[in-house]
Amino acid sequence: MSNPFARASYLLAAHTPQQLPPDGGFEVAFAGRSNAGKSSALNALCQQNALARVSKTPGRTQQLVFFALPPHENRYLVDLPGYGYAKVPRDLQAHWQAFLARYFREREALKGLVVVMDIRHPLKDYDRQMIAFAVEHGMPAHVLLTKADKLGRGAAGNTLQAVRRELQAQHGDKVSVQTFSGESKVGVDEARAVIARWLRIAPPAAA
Repeated sequence: MSNPFARASYLLAAHTPQQLPPDGGFEVAFAGRSNAGKSSALNALCQQNALARVSKTPGRTQQLVFFALPPHENRYLVDLPGYGYAKVPRDLQAHWQAFLARYFREREALKGLVVVMDIRHPLKDYDRQMIAFAVEHGMPAHVLLTKADKLGRGAAGNTLQAVRRELQAQHGDKVSVQTFSGESKVGVDEARAVIARWLRIAPPAAA
């Protein structure tokens, strides 16, 4: 299967709502703790080694980073800042939280949220909050339990089932869950299929 994200490229980083691209088309946002493997997941999905690092500049923590997906017009992957508000001044925490709330509330193009969690440390408070945020705003969420290669198959499967049970009890079918590894490529095709569906990027025709 060809990769619909293989030509992803850095577009812009937005620190304020005014810097966002025009609100049309389709975009999927990625959220996760700073050490959960979000950059590695984005790079694996797009088959690029350093895509998610292109925009690493001072102040990156408070920015939404947009990646365009040519040849598809108005299709974007959006890298949200890694959780870690305690590491920035309080006024910047307030700015980011207000910006994020407005983005989720008003952004018509936002079609889904991917929440990245280390499979060894899933469902921390911010993870639950982000998932609830998405569901409250009427959009689906998809959880990537990353670094699945760090656990044996049995342990990874047990964690997957435990996370799935908790999220289904809370949110029903609005949240899906899978194991994922940017290192071993476990789950990469599955995740691409979910995101491509949200972006309304047609899968390649069967040979």
